[in-house]
Amino acid sequence: MTTAHPRPTTRTCAAAVPVPVDAGRWPDVAAVPRASRPVRAVAAAVVRHALGGLPLRVRFPDGTVLGQGGPLIEVRDPDAFHARIGTTGLIGFGESYMAGEWDAPDLVGALTVLASHAADLVPAPLQRLRRLWALRQPAAQRNTETGARDNISRHYDLSNDLFALFLDETLTYSSAVFRGFPAEHALLPAAQHRKIDRLLDLAEVGEGTRLLEIGTGWGELALRAAARGAHVTSLTLSREQRDLARRRVREAGLADRVAVELCDYREAEGTYDAIVSVEMIEAVGAEFWPVYFRTLDERLAPGGRVALQAITMPHDRMLASRDTHTWIQKYIFPGGLLPSVEAVDQTVREHTRLAVTRRDAFGAHYAETLRLWRERFTERAEEVEDLGFDHVFRRLWTFYLAYSEAGFRSGYLDVQQYLLTKEPTR
Repeated sequence: MTTAHPRPTTRTCAAAVPVPVDAGRWPDVAAVPRASRPVRAVAAAVVRHALGGLPLRVRFPDGTVLGQGGPLIEVRDPDAFHARIGTTGLIGFGESYMAGEWDAPDLVGALTVLASHAADLVPAPLQRLRRLWALRQPAAQRNTETGARDNISRHYDLSNDLFALFLDETLTYSSAVFRGFPAEHALLPAAQHRKIDRLLDLAEVGEGTRLLEIGTGWGELALRAAARGAHVTSLTLSREQRDLARRRVREAGLADRVAVELCDYREAEGTYDAIVSVEMIEAVGAEFWPVYFRTLDERLAPGGRVALQAITMPHDRMLASRDTHTWIQKYIFPGGLLPSVEAVDQTVREHTRLAVTRRDAFGAHYAETLRLWRERFTERAEEVEDLGFDHVFRRLWTFYLAYSEAGFRSGYLDVQQYLLTKEPTR
């Protein structure tokens, strides 16, 4: 049993003086859980076990240093750091960063080391007791039709202007495909078009194709498909995205070819020659994966093709974490869960008449995409602040982008382009 006591101040990455935390907006950052001495002691022991053998340097204010050398993690407030980890695990680790209780000059480097050892950071005995100590996903975040709208809105309706600050001019919020590394921001629009074109080619989208897009984004794929002569129906649950995508369609003179609808994928009607869905399955939730793939099957005409882009994680880690509540779910993508390649294959096989006929992985490209987004977000921090996003939000978003980049750099995460096909009727 723990309670919380208020923590009225925190420190930003560069700040040397306390900065007030808005406790109304960030209650779990402003308040450190009041953990008992045994809880903090166990947390400290777990931290020593987890980090002591890694290629990191973890430095504490008393001069203690853990790790075998490598990227530095500077723990500024050990009591708060251990209290958060002891009560809410990895959620507490992320909230401790948001509160400025620890920092890292090379955040991506430090998180990449942790991601590389994600399977064994927690001792095996505690892993076996995961159901007892890990937080459960809130029932309110289930991706029912009502819940999905709320979950999507919490992320994608933050502000179109915010996303425009760090995305490129195409406003594409998914992995690009580059010609080579390292990538440059100036090359990002072409790399995003390369990714979109590969998907449209997989789905054989061309003149007269009836295309269903599940997950509009801000409309770039729909625009590019319509320019090929396709007739596009694009579905989104974000009002902000719908409104801007519709405006972009009108300005491109393609309103007769593209319809952008505020509509759940489960409400889709009609049949289509092709379906494209880019990094939308991650927001579906494991409970609804069969429904999602059955919808693709039901909406696809015989002989049609589905091009799907999906972020994936290792199957064993997916099984271990699928019922627990994570930092990314609490603050970034409520209700979301990354599938594994095995989960996608199994769900398609058991619940549809579709067949997985091609799969291409390109996780290194996502690491570069995220690096470019993170660097642009950091460069434009003052403009983010001008939009009304405070220092805690900026640390949150920095951690999210770095955490995601580290997942791909370590190989813990990957991204796939799938081709699903449906046999023509005889």
